[in-house]
Amino acid sequence: MRKLFIFIFRIRAFLVFLLLEGLSLYLLYRSNNYHNAAFYQSSNYYVGRVLEFQNEVEDYFNLNSVNRSLAQENAQLRAQLTQFQRRQLDDTLGSVMDSTFIATDSLPAMVYTYRPARVINNSVRRLNNHLTLNIGTQDGVQPGMGVITSDGVVGRVKAVSRNYATVTSLLHSQTLVSVQLKRNNTFGTIKWDTRNPSTASLHYITLSEKVMKGDTVVTSGFGGIYPQGIMVGRVIDVRRELDKSFFTITVQLAVDFEKLAYVYVVENKNQAELDSLKVASGITEEDE
Repeated sequence: MRKLFIFIFRIRAFLVFLLLEGLSLYLLYRSNNYHNAAFYQSSNYYVGRVLEFQNEVEDYFNLNSVNRSLAQENAQLRAQLTQFQRRQLDDTLGSVMDSTFIATDSLPAMVYTYRPARVINNSVRRLNNHLTLNIGTQDGVQPGMGVITSDGVVGRVKAVSRNYATVTSLLHSQTLVSVQLKRNNTFGTIKWDTRNPSTASLHYITLSEKVMKGDTVVTSGFGGIYPQGIMVGRVIDVRRELDKSFFTITVQLAVDFEKLAYVYVVENKNQAELDSLKVASGITEEDE
């Protein structure tokens, strides 16, 4: 404490100068309208810049919560869109079936819900690739559920713990997804056998069908894992080989698997009923 007083005593002249300087500036800006206006204009500018910087810092640290909120909102909107598309399909089928005296109530209603999740682990360079999500059984996730993004199909849930889920990626040698060409509703199967994380092969399109570069490939809805019409990719190469009865087709995948951050886990409320019907019918199938 004694050293502090000694230090202040040594610089007393400078401190007095600062005090008088501050007092003179105060009197100047208070008694002179021009200087007063200039002072407040300058102070407002710098205060505004400081507040703007503070706001940007707060926004940066709030990005995670903002992303979670947006993902949840997008999930709700996607569910509403699926229900709207289903109603449109029911109306179309109803007009047809009424003319043949078939009740539309007999049609199975595919009711889908979407759960947002964050990707915490992902592989793309292996023969069999997987993802890990930050939601599990406590969030309602079960094995067999589909996984998508706003861009397209990602994969299917393989195993679930209380807080996490492992997903078999579309970039997996055993993954098969039932798809169709949007232009003419031709059905086929997507399989990842290109070893390129941005492409896959479209199989079982017969030579009698018309396939063109740029054709859109979407999910067929078969099996109920994915809603019908979810984007898968676009045709970038079509080849006709003499020793084959099907086209050799390469598809540019819609999802950039190397940049996955947030996904949606898709639940079909009637999936258990569909699966039990398959078992009763002796139908077995892999990822669809």
